[in-house]
Amino acid sequence: MISVRYHIVSLAAVFLALTVGILLGSTSVSERLLTTVGGQRDALGQEVEQLRSERDALRGQLAAAEQFGTSVAPTAVRDQLRSRTITLVTTGDAPDEQREAVKRTLADAGARVTGEVQLTDGFADPNRADELRRVVTQLLPAGVQLPPASDPGTLAGGLLGSLTLAGSGNAGAQPSPEERAAALGGLTEGGFVRVAQDIEPAELAVVVTGSGQSGDQDRAATIARFATEMDRAGQGAVLAGSRAAAESRGPIGVVRADSTMASALSTVDNVGSAPGRVATVLALREQTEGRSGQYGVAEGAQGPSPDVRG
Repeated sequence: MISVRYHIVSLAAVFLALTVGILLGSTSVSERLLTTVGGQRDALGQEVEQLRSERDALRGQLAAAEQFGTSVAPTAVRDQLRSRTITLVTTGDAPDEQREAVKRTLADAGARVTGEVQLTDGFADPNRADELRRVVTQLLPAGVQLPPASDPGTLAGGLLGSLTLAGSGNAGAQPSPEERAAALGGLTEGGFVRVAQDIEPAELAVVVTGSGQSGDQDRAATIARFATEMDRAGQGAVLAGSRAAAESRGPIGVVRADSTMASALSTVDNVGSAPGRVATVLALREQTEGRSGQYGVAEGAQGPSPDVRG
């Protein structure tokens, strides 16, 4: 006779079998899952190592290219700016090593830097725009005419252009040495510029800007308009900076997006490299011929550099 005890034992055996089956099944699934994940981990590890190798190889190629460019740059720019005079302007975020490298390349090209001006962070500060306009108007030497504009970048470019450049673009009388010193002193006291040496008016200008990573388009526009006015004040100018400065919210990007500015002012977006500094020299030479161009490696550049001419 089948008793209640028999039924209880039978049901217990069934549940025990199910439990054992589930455990065995889950163990098998876990082992397969671990095997799969382990294989994927190994594959990803190999891919990471391959990418690291490729990265290291690219770094080596870039270093070799920069070394080669540095070695051939003096030959590439030789006599391209023979006897030309240059005013060198740098923004507050432009690295010192870039300024020095640009000066060396200009010297290799036969040019002479006759004045250096550094624009402070306050120069392009939107909160100090009204103050800069007022100071520029107050410091204007007799006979010098400012451009018909209201933005501080253009007005400051008109004043500094008249003080540091002696090209055909200057309107009105050339300031005397005393007027030049007084105006530059006023801009310095106002916290807008720093002057590294006595200024001798030059023919051309190079404006070296930083990365433009602040993303402040008002600041970028101020620098872009300033450089454009420097171009008009002399025989030509080049705005040179990094690839980041060529983005839409950077100074070079602002110039390239404006057909009027781009038709007059040349830009170079890789001045931190030897090829970029060569392009800067060649763009200056092109400016003396009444032409402009946008050069470098970023979007918006029309090519790496102007043609080299003997």
